[in-house]
Amino acid sequence: MTIIGHDRQIGEFIAELNGERLHHAWLLVGPEGIGKASIAIALAKRALSDAAGRKRQGSGIDVPVDHPIGRLVDNFSHPDFFLLEKLPKDPKQTRDIGRADWPEDLERARSITVDQVRGLGHLFAMKPSYSTRRVVVVDSVDDLERSGANALLKSLEEPPQGTIFLLVSHSPGRLLPTIRSRCRSLRFAGLDDREMLQILRARLPKLDEGELGALVSAGQGSPGKALGFVGLDIASLDVAFKKLAATGDPSASLRHELAKSLSLKSAHGRYEAFLDRIPSFIAAEAKKRTGDAIAPAIKSWEEVRNLSESAVRLSLDPAMTVFSLAGMIASLAE
Repeated sequence: MTIIGHDRQIGEFIAELNGERLHHAWLLVGPEGIGKASIAIALAKRALSDAAGRKRQGSGIDVPVDHPIGRLVDNFSHPDFFLLEKLPKDPKQTRDIGRADWPEDLERARSITVDQVRGLGHLFAMKPSYSTRRVVVVDSVDDLERSGANALLKSLEEPPQGTIFLLVSHSPGRLLPTIRSRCRSLRFAGLDDREMLQILRARLPKLDEGELGALVSAGQGSPGKALGFVGLDIASLDVAFKKLAATGDPSASLRHELAKSLSLKSAHGRYEAFLDRIPSFIAAEAKKRTGDAIAPAIKSWEEVRNLSESAVRLSLDPAMTVFSLAGMIASLAE
């Protein structure tokens, strides 16, 4: 898989990899869905490939597709590579499926357990098989049980020789300070629109340009977030938002139409997309305003954000929620 974007962060790690000493623990920090886990696995592949043979020069991350070490990592069968992640909620679903073929929508357990972390002891008890190096990727370290975080900390404090830890984190502020202090941080930001479009075109070659553009906007720099909106007709939601803001919907017909369509059980995914998109839309509208028009727009954004964030958690009535939120957009037209 080709990695798009994040050249500076990748270059920083590769520079260390090509140097004399490589820090043993790295924290990959940034918004969810921007590719940190994919980069961590690609970095692991590069590190293990370099250690098993002649080092590749330069700052690129890619390993040739036919490289034997790279293929082992891709198939999750490299004995010196370990991915610590949430396991399937129902183990029967993957009993006869290799890890590389797990479906993307597989339902997972709530956390990474302490037993999974302690399972690393078996890996550390043996010498690396193909070189002097091994790599452990944790995706994500935010998902560790408290006892699991403490167990991982012990390995970070006394790392087995030759072991590199790559810890993915979406919310580093929630981690144990002692874990953060033992890691070098690579800070990732969202991708730009060009990079987003490049990724989405590759993943969704049959999607028309209008829907691709809507997904780029909805993803806000996160391909993972954008892909979660596929099939939900985000483009038509954006059209409705713009019409509400432009006309004020004096007859309330558009608000009633949205409330009716998004409150159906079959439209739950689209309802959640509506809740996710609407604060960003109002924030963008607020940035366009000047003078006395700024304060009302900011107030609307705060109200929309609070209501949209609590709607699902508090099981609020979808129809009433949609009508109220759409009304806040309509108020921008005044």
